[in-house]
Amino acid sequence: MGSTSTLALAFPSPIATTLRTSKNPHSSSYKLLRLCLITTRLQAIQSHASGGYSQASELPDISWDNVGFDNPMTTDYMFTVKCSEDGNFSDGGLQSFGKIELNPAACVLNYGQGVIEELKAYKKLDNSIVLFRPEENGLRMRMGAERMCMPAPTVEQFVEAVKLTVLANRRWVPPPNKGFLHIKPLLMGNGPVLSLTPAPEFTFLIYASSMGNTFKGGLEPINLVVENEIHRAVRGGAGTVNAIGNYAMVLKTQVEAKADGFSDVLYLDSVHKRYVEQTSTANIFLVKDKIISTPALEGTILPGVTRKSIIEIACSQGYQVEERPVSIEELLEADEVFCTGYAVCLSPIGSITYLGKRVSYQETGLGGVSEQLYQALSNIQMGLAEENRGWIVTLK
Repeated sequence: MGSTSTLALAFPSPIATTLRTSKNPHSSSYKLLRLCLITTRLQAIQSHASGGYSQASELPDISWDNVGFDNPMTTDYMFTVKCSEDGNFSDGGLQSFGKIELNPAACVLNYGQGVIEELKAYKKLDNSIVLFRPEENGLRMRMGAERMCMPAPTVEQFVEAVKLTVLANRRWVPPPNKGFLHIKPLLMGNGPVLSLTPAPEFTFLIYASSMGNTFKGGLEPINLVVENEIHRAVRGGAGTVNAIGNYAMVLKTQVEAKADGFSDVLYLDSVHKRYVEQTSTANIFLVKDKIISTPALEGTILPGVTRKSIIEIACSQGYQVEERPVSIEELLEADEVFCTGYAVCLSPIGSITYLGKRVSYQETGLGGVSEQLYQALSNIQMGLAEENRGWIVTLK
């Protein structure tokens, strides 16, 4: 075990570097980082003094292929900061990963006041770590927080907190081509309240978990079933934000679909029951005569970061992309169908079953549109391709 000074400075050094190079010491992000630096150093010193602080430089042998969403791994640190009703996020910083305490009357437990985000961190051959468009997740969290009557960290604060969490857990980022670090920001109303009102206190928390290659088969097509009666979202609801309650309501159809051998469920609009919206966790695209179409964002579909990126990449490659209403009949007659999302990145659809009839799509192989877009996006996400759009944040 190293000296107290070494231990105290081990993880806050990225914070200290940011503070030293900051051009605006009066900004909210500067104040948050300064607090994190002080808090983390104190925690490191206290842990070392009690004999409870230990940070091994090497991990035990891990079979990365067996690490996934169903068996998450515990990492070393999480980031947590509290916010009072005045909207000021100030009390918190990095701390050892562990359980959190919640009052039984917490608004998030009783009324579901919370939003989530998900990001990936990949390790490159030079041992640097790359993040993909974290500011988009920060912006989407702010949009969700506004819808759910919660204060939210600024986009700058969000990105800096993600960086700190990743750097504190960098030994848990799998080696190149072995997987990624799953980063989970959570904003919740943890203050106690029994009436239907916003919480008096909020917590912004980020934790991380190692993940092996989620889809070991690469671009192996998946099979969807269309749900006709249960709807993921309705007009005027919260389907366009990453509210925590949006996922519990689709568990029933998801479980039933998987029991019947399907990969996921495809939901239709609640008004006409004819227009395609999205799967449980992913956006949907179709290709017909080399034209790419995807349902327009009209208040019931989550604006996926991957969806946005695929549209921009496709346009840059010369494809015509249309965001508009897409009927189920049109989807069934497409040349290719694929979905995009955090977990799947981009996954081709092998078949869609609607009203008991199964429609299969021809495997297009390396020449398919979905394959081309997948390769372009995944190479950028993992830092394998030159990127001049400002999408990649590199951590040394």
